[in-house]
Amino acid sequence: MANNFQLPEVKKELNGEMYMKDGAGNLCPLSNIKEVDLFRDELVQDLMLRAINVQEQLRSFKRLVLDNLHSFVELSAEKYGAKIGGKKGNVQFLSFDQTLKICIHVQEKLAFDERLQAAKILIDECLSDWSQNANTNLQVLITDAFKVNKQGRIDTRRILSLRKLEIHDPRWHRAMEAIGESLSVQHSKEYVRFYIADEQGQYEPVSLDIAGL
Repeated sequence: MANNFQLPEVKKELNGEMYMKDGAGNLCPLSNIKEVDLFRDELVQDLMLRAINVQEQLRSFKRLVLDNLHSFVELSAEKYGAKIGGKKGNVQFLSFDQTLKICIHVQEKLAFDERLQAAKILIDECLSDWSQNANTNLQVLITDAFKVNKQGRIDTRRILSLRKLEIHDPRWHRAMEAIGESLSVQHSKEYVRFYIADEQGQYEPVSLDIAGL
């Protein structure tokens, strides 16, 4: 949701009379709308505005947390003469008694370019030649790796899992090389999570998700 999100204007004055827009976009005279419907609308509007305000506070809090933690990482590195460059990875921060923990997780979205098609051609050649003697389960594993999901996207994890297979064929090795070279990071996103240790020393997450409270 955008920072400048605003609730839609549902009331409108025409010829001295107030109207409200219904779900179909029709203007209904305010005098014809039941009192309970008006009250429900006001209630939803009020609570939604409060929710948007809380969302913005959480967004600001996340920026504050990440800025402070990143500054601490750089300060800590400078004390040892190390300079941090590029994007920061996963890191955790513990209180002195280790009962409080804050973690930064970096999740990267990976994508393949056109070189994945070259890899697929080489792999298809291998499967064609191996069809007489190849393990059926292996063929299914390889074929399924290139299937797309409901959104029409290839499962990156399944494609990359092919590189773990020990197959001694020059074409397979070239295909795996093509897969590696076709892979790139589209974007990365940072997540911050908070934990408190219980009496047994197990870290319990501090939920900032209203659905999990």
